[in-house]
Amino acid sequence: MKVLNKDELQVAEGVLLKRLPKSYKVYGFLYGINRNKPNTLEVVVDKWPDFEVIICRPDPQNKRASEFMKKVSIYSTDEEVLRKVLRQENAMDWSTYFLVGGFDFSHAPMLKEVSSERQVNHRGYTLVRLLYLPDISYLHTPAVDSELESRISSLNLSHVDLVNKTWKFGGNEQGYRNIKNLISNFPSCCIVDAQGQPVAWMLVYDYCAMGILYTEPEHRRKGYASVLVSTMAKKLHAEGYPLYCFIEEDNMVSYKLFKNMGFTEDASYRAAWFEFNF
Repeated sequence: MKVLNKDELQVAEGVLLKRLPKSYKVYGFLYGINRNKPNTLEVVVDKWPDFEVIICRPDPQNKRASEFMKKVSIYSTDEEVLRKVLRQENAMDWSTYFLVGGFDFSHAPMLKEVSSERQVNHRGYTLVRLLYLPDISYLHTPAVDSELESRISSLNLSHVDLVNKTWKFGGNEQGYRNIKNLISNFPSCCIVDAQGQPVAWMLVYDYCAMGILYTEPEHRRKGYASVLVSTMAKKLHAEGYPLYCFIEEDNMVSYKLFKNMGFTEDASYRAAWFEFNF
């Protein structure tokens, strides 16, 4: 295995760009890393430059890595090669908790097999659909009147606690750190009320996927979600970001929203999050 340096990360990003949509999660991480977004990861491959496996994992030399959930992302074009890589002693730190996020669900039996060999417990965290916008011209833009347009803004650090409290995977100190990092370093979008307080918002994860879309209950059914998706998609496109998101399989409201907005999916593909050593 090889740890990629700065120049090699640029090359790897270009390779993954040609392998979308299944490579989106790792591509998104590399996109952020290559644009100097704060991160606590190192990126390794099975071989260079013609890699078949690429893994983003916590950098043991990064002192801030312990402040965030121990997350691993994997993309592979050959499951047998991936199996061999995961069986290597230095591929994963199997001695502690970690979360493999956004991997191709077809690899799940193999991941379970390798973890069982190491007597490491595992469980499925969530199963998601991958939706993406291959061309900005596909975006269906809702009509926005001038009053609502004047209330579209961006989140700031005074909003971290509000977003963390309502985030499904937040509500704790680790969630607070995650939201603070995202608001500080990635695009965000919100709709504010007459007092300037956010009542609906959307963020971008550190792997550059759109997410954390939320509207306060008393402000729902006003079309805010579609306005946020449209505004964020245009902003990301203008700044060169990829346009994609993961939606939990049972979240049909968000699924229909993104489909109606022009996003597409590979219906045969599912991504998953698995926990190990929990």
